[in-house]
Amino acid sequence: MKAIKASRQSNHIDELVLEFEHQEQPLPGADECVVKVEYAGVNPSDVKAVLGAFPNAVWPRYTGRDFAGRVVDGPSELIGKEIWGTGGELGIRRNGSHAPYLVIPAKAFSEKPLHISMQEAAGVGVPFITAYEGLRRAGLPKPNDWLLIFGGNGKVGQAATQIATSFGAKVIIVEQSIHTYKGHTNSPVSVISSATENVVEAVKKITNGHGADIVYNTVGSPCFEDATLSMAYGATQIFISDNARKDVAFNIFNFYRNQNNFVGIDTQELDVVQCAQILNELKPKFNNGNLKPFPVADEYIFQVDRACEAYQRTYNGSKEKVILKMI
Repeated sequence: MKAIKASRQSNHIDELVLEFEHQEQPLPGADECVVKVEYAGVNPSDVKAVLGAFPNAVWPRYTGRDFAGRVVDGPSELIGKEIWGTGGELGIRRNGSHAPYLVIPAKAFSEKPLHISMQEAAGVGVPFITAYEGLRRAGLPKPNDWLLIFGGNGKVGQAATQIATSFGAKVIIVEQSIHTYKGHTNSPVSVISSATENVVEAVKKITNGHGADIVYNTVGSPCFEDATLSMAYGATQIFISDNARKDVAFNIFNFYRNQNNFVGIDTQELDVVQCAQILNELKPKFNNGNLKPFPVADEYIFQVDRACEAYQRTYNGSKEKVILKMI
């Protein structure tokens, strides 16, 4: 069975270098378990890691963060159980999930919800962990809070929408052109098109002048001004990315007078054990249907030998969840 190995940095997606090598089933160490990976998600961070975006990356290594499979070795009470998971160190600082077998601490065990398929479970990790950690750091939305999401149809945006509406919050998403929300939600979602509407004015109108209690800025600097001007008194803005990496103008006076807060989230700092704890917190909402995994279309499930294509699809902004089949 093949594992995907990154032995050196690729300088561009068109020059992506992924090696394949046979992996025998490893032995677990003390307090570890071995997972036979059946499916593994492909996230933008997986591709960026191979392209050298993370200076702390260890070479060579097996790639990949998200996974779903079965425990085949380790503590006897875990063997045979279905597991889902992810980890900020996986595929970056240690061998990851784009391999037939993954060795993780036994404390990282999180049993997969029964009614979610392996393919679906493999796509939950990074988006839902990122969304939840941002909202947790912001204090978690309360019923009738207003949540404004820039990039609401992205996978993190959809996960944040699901989680926020499960807590009773009201969600507004901002997209550049489309006027619909494509994901699951527990209550109606308002949609603003930044191409045709003044975002700040639209937010004020929808919220009756209140503004957003939490702003989830998945885009970064291009949306910073609109996001900041849309914040209610005492609001928090969450940042998870900024591909543009542009400097922004910041009004300190308005910021402290408005009692606002900024939160930065880097899920690389959450290891596989911490991520398992978050998945265990979210699992009851998956079990009762408040949270749902992203749909996985057959054409977006790739065999391992098509990994380069899967990585390129993800890098080029695939709107569908890309999954690797490891079995």
